Amino acid sequence: MNYDELKTFVTLAEVKNFTKTAEMLLMSQPSVSLHIKNLEAEFQTKLFLRSPKFLQITPTGELLYERAKKMLTIYEQTKQDILEHHHIIKGELKIGASFTIGEYILPPLLYDLQQHYPELKLEVMIGNTEEIVKAVRLYQVDVGLIEGQTNDKEICVHSFMKDELFIVSSPHHELAKKEEVTMADLQNQSWVSRESGSGTGGYLNHVIRSNGLKVKSLLTISSNQGIKEMLINGMGLSLLSYSVIERDVQHGNLSIIKVKNQSFTRTLSYIYAPMMSDKRNVKTFINALLNKWPNEG
Repeated sequence: MNYDELKTFVTLAEVKNFTKTAEMLLMSQPSVSLHIKNLEAEFQTKLFLRSPKFLQITPTGELLYERAKKMLTIYEQTKQDILEHHHIIKGELKIGASFTIGEYILPPLLYDLQQHYPELKLEVMIGNTEEIVKAVRLYQVDVGLIEGQTNDKEICVHSFMKDELFIVSSPHHELAKKEEVTMADLQNQSWVSRESGSGTGGYLNHVIRSNGLKVKSLLTISSNQGIKEMLINGMGLSLLSYSVIERDVQHGNLSIIKVKNQSFTRTLSYIYAPMMSDKRNVKTFINALLNKWPNEG
């Protein structure tokens, strides 16, 4: 068993396709097959069930997958530690971020990091909160930023910023013409929401349920930009972070609907697996994050 064989196995387990695995790892398909064959011989077990139409990982393959992810992470971290022995911030840093953070809040921080650490290669994965938590747990990213909640006991969670959300609509919506509305005015309205697993979608669902709001219709879109486009075209109401709507409100494309005696605030968090706590690049990122938004968490 060697690093390359484990890397091939983990990649194949995730993409479930020999051709795509070969393309991703810049190797031939026969080499992929040979790596898997060598591992199956070494562990004396079938790692995948294969047919012309599907590829399915076996229970023993699942066991190896979980351990292999950790072994690869330890290898990469050791490699990184040796680089850090020379006091240079370089190598790779994989960041996972939920959509609102990744698209609207994170970019200025990435710019600062690139300016201060030009030899640090940054890679960003954007998904919803549920997907980022899973990526952190499986060591697919070194550190994650989420806007939702998680009860995952395998990861460390720390707040770093307060985020205010607002109910928004097209400027032509009937409620947008009022200086202030009440929660009763929000009854029987059409809503556009983020998908299940999204922190923003979960927050809207909480607001609707906790206030006993009846929903006329609900459209779900897994994109903040998609939601804004629907609102601009008169689709209904949504609840979005101010960072998402700021420019559109300033340009008059969207209007904030002020709700009497109500504010909508949540906490944004950074998360990581315990194994990552001593990784210098992760520490560098977290320090930059906390310096960017001091005393907000």
